[in-house]
Amino acid sequence: MTTNHVKRAFKYRFHPTDAQAAELSRTFGCVRKVYNLALQARTEAWSLRQERINYNTTSAMLTAWKKTEELAYLSEVSSVPLQQTLRHLQGAFTNFFTKRAKYPTFKSKRKSRRSAEYTSSAFRFRNGALTLAKMAEPLDIVWSRPLPAGAAPSTVTVSQDASGRWFVSVLCEDRPSMPAPVNAVVGIDAGITGLVTLSTGEKVANPKFERADRERLARAQRELARKAKGSNNREKARVKVARVHARIADRRRDFLHKLTTRLVRENQAVVIEDLSVRNMLGNRKLSRAISDASWTELRSMLEYKAQWYGREVIAVDRWFPSSKLCSACGTVRDKMPLNVREWTCDCGAVHDRDVNAARNILAAGLVAAACGDGVRPQRSTPGGQSSMKQEVVPPPRPRAAAQPRG
Repeated sequence: MTTNHVKRAFKYRFHPTDAQAAELSRTFGCVRKVYNLALQARTEAWSLRQERINYNTTSAMLTAWKKTEELAYLSEVSSVPLQQTLRHLQGAFTNFFTKRAKYPTFKSKRKSRRSAEYTSSAFRFRNGALTLAKMAEPLDIVWSRPLPAGAAPSTVTVSQDASGRWFVSVLCEDRPSMPAPVNAVVGIDAGITGLVTLSTGEKVANPKFERADRERLARAQRELARKAKGSNNREKARVKVARVHARIADRRRDFLHKLTTRLVRENQAVVIEDLSVRNMLGNRKLSRAISDASWTELRSMLEYKAQWYGREVIAVDRWFPSSKLCSACGTVRDKMPLNVREWTCDCGAVHDRDVNAARNILAAGLVAAACGDGVRPQRSTPGGQSSMKQEVVPPPRPRAAAQPRG
């Protein structure tokens, strides 16, 4: 069985001592301070002097900052996480200049993620024990699953979530076992009542984890609202709210991991819709349910797992009328309200709305793969149609015009 070399992060919980927690908290603060100082310096250099500053310049600035009386405390923590945050800032600017992200923003003490990244020069990993720089004892890690045999971690990222839990993410090279090639392909229609509907007719129900804990979350938020700002009781109430959010997110992530792993292992190709979830969240009536479904995370998991296991993910253009199109005769209906879950075509075919959409998505994806479209279809025509859509919807038919899904 063939193998594929990939960089893979293994995340574990750990329980720091009081000294380790204090050291990591200082490191998180210094990382945030350095990031904000470097971002401010780069912004001012461009706005005042039209000068671009790169990583090397900010690294020299960091050395100068440590020598000042005001920022001398930066020398008390490991220098590696501080250098890494400058590299992260450089990556953020690279993404901005290539129009893959917005302009970098300052890190907030209360809202930003508390984390620090250590490279191999700043930690020691021996006999299953991980010791970070500036620490005398190894971290008390809960090894919930083993690292790959003979793994040599390249970077270690320590973080603390809003509920106070500590995590360590170990990045190392892995060789995922490649499943045997299969002939099966599947189309997926994402939904709210049913999380996904497969072209085989199978429907996977949406667990709706946020709705299940909505009452508990509302109660915790009401308690938080009654506490005085800045008090210890308010901080305790905030942690309770964060724990409910963490419970929802953990259960959702676990469910999506199991679902996506099964889909990728059982099918050689998975066809999905290229949904614009960010725009769909503008619907105030459905935004909460769409967020709970987490379609973006579902797609992300499918894509990187397909890369691991030698599978393929194909995305169909978001304007493809999968729900309005009859999978039997190819007729496109003018309207398809959301409350219509079953419909009968003029040709006599009776369709379940979601199953029919999944079958149309599969057929469109297979044609897209045949004509060379990638995972994210490119709009090459002035009307906004992709080559895949033009192939699936022949010109003589009235359904050649792009219509949004109902």
